[in-house]
Amino acid sequence: MPSHQQARAQASAITRGKQAPEGDGSPEGSPADRVRALFGGHRLSPAQRRIAQYIIDHLTEAAFLSITDLAERVGVSQPSVTRFASSLGFSGFPALREALQPIALSSVSGSREEIRRNELQAAVDAEIENLESLRRTLADPGRVLDVGRELARSMPLTVLGLRISVSLAEYFAYAARRIHPDVRLVTRGGSVAYDALLQSREAGGTWVVAFAMPRHANETLAAMQAARSTGLRVALITDLTLGSLVDEADVALTARTGSRLVFDSYSAPGVLSCAVLQAMADADPVRTQARLEGYEQVADQHKFFLDD
Repeated sequence: MPSHQQARAQASAITRGKQAPEGDGSPEGSPADRVRALFGGHRLSPAQRRIAQYIIDHLTEAAFLSITDLAERVGVSQPSVTRFASSLGFSGFPALREALQPIALSSVSGSREEIRRNELQAAVDAEIENLESLRRTLADPGRVLDVGRELARSMPLTVLGLRISVSLAEYFAYAARRIHPDVRLVTRGGSVAYDALLQSREAGGTWVVAFAMPRHANETLAAMQAARSTGLRVALITDLTLGSLVDEADVALTARTGSRLVFDSYSAPGVLSCAVLQAMADADPVRTQARLEGYEQVADQHKFFLDD
């Protein structure tokens, strides 16, 4: 568990991912950045992000509130505030408040505009960094191209996404159906998922594309294990580089999620998904072209879309 001094020494490391300077541990950067440094590197729940954002936006007040008053202002329970402090490595809320107070006092003479800088722009900046990281990863596209070829050959191809990951799975399946003749979407866990996975394997399928975004669900791990037990292979698209989900996958493709707002954002995972779809399309260009042209004919015939 980090000491209060170590936590405060992380103050200049917030969104740029830099290590705190060694030496006297004196913090650098704006007061708001120094507060964010206390929260950086920790996976926070939506309720905990509300607490963190309130502290950032009301630093000079929040650093001197009781746990009861802070919980009331944020609209959460007192145990939620205690768990928030513990998740940051503090023994409790009083210890977190002790770390916040020097920062709050230093902000009194600072620029209030700097303290309350535009958090929405900061979230976009973080997403740009995530996309830059993905761009560097795709400098060697070999793994994505290999996965695309395997998925294109799987008949049927199953797409799995549960809880928060449903939206990415639905997008991927919708697009994949334009270029693949048999795509099956699984968005419910438990025995329903197992039945669908077993049917896909019995029909000749060889691969499942699984999406796992935070917070990572036990149901997703169970469904992946079920897929493996039927003989299916699993291609995982996730933000994780280590862990039980990655261990269960035959191949894992990784892209960072944005976590600066109350709910995660998926710019980089979305682009990675499109890259896999592109690799699938390129794996069988004749089939891809025929299916796309056929779909356009049906769309025109039935007037699916507005004329822009």
